[in-house]
Amino acid sequence: MRILLTNDDGVNAAGLKVLERIAATLSDDVWIVAPTEEQSGAGHSLTLTKPVRLRHLGERRFCVSGTPTDSVMMAIAHIMKDQPPDLVLSGVNRGANLGEDVTYSGTVSAAMEGALAGIPSIALSQSYAREGMGDTVPFAAAEAWAQRVLRPIVESPMEPRTLVNINFPALPPDEVKGVRVTQQGLRDYGRLRIVQRTDPRGYDYFWFGLGPMMETPGHSTDLEAIADGYVSVTPLHLDLTHGPSMGRLLELYP
Repeated sequence: MRILLTNDDGVNAAGLKVLERIAATLSDDVWIVAPTEEQSGAGHSLTLTKPVRLRHLGERRFCVSGTPTDSVMMAIAHIMKDQPPDLVLSGVNRGANLGEDVTYSGTVSAAMEGALAGIPSIALSQSYAREGMGDTVPFAAAEAWAQRVLRPIVESPMEPRTLVNINFPALPPDEVKGVRVTQQGLRDYGRLRIVQRTDPRGYDYFWFGLGPMMETPGHSTDLEAIADGYVSVTPLHLDLTHGPSMGRLLELYP
């Protein structure tokens, strides 16, 4: 099995090293094509207004001066075009990708791009306990649990144009309670936080961040599973059409 690894934290991220070790338990044909620098929050964006540069860092290891989506496109359509990957793994992200996070996440979007190409694709993210942890975020739960979560998914057929979003709780491995298959949750939008500061020249600048999680988890959502100490496994699909609204709109435009 040929596996493509990517992420949105950059080719030198600690979580990608963890993912390399995880992938090595599944295959010895592992390729890395990841952004040169961190692209967190890039979503499913493409680089269209400037050239994208590709660097060969070593055997089956490359970096791309663009987004996670650029990286997957470069891998499938250029680097690996003669023998595309059988599986795309994106992560392990430093921080959870739960609820509406999937619409912003470069980690999940890289898996989306793999799914669009018809390749089974999985995003993996590690929750952490508090803000400001930087490079000290522990990936122990992801490393200990990933193989047992991934193997059944990899060995089963996936529906076309779907992907799986996996999140690991911020717990030591022996405190993780198990695995839950979940729905995508939704938080309160009020958690958005904008921090305003002033630079030495007197000009204002802003940091976008997220405040405390004002969650409104429903039954069996990814938010609830992580809060309860479980690994969350959420199937996602790329058809954004809202079925119930179709009927109403068809009545408006008979």
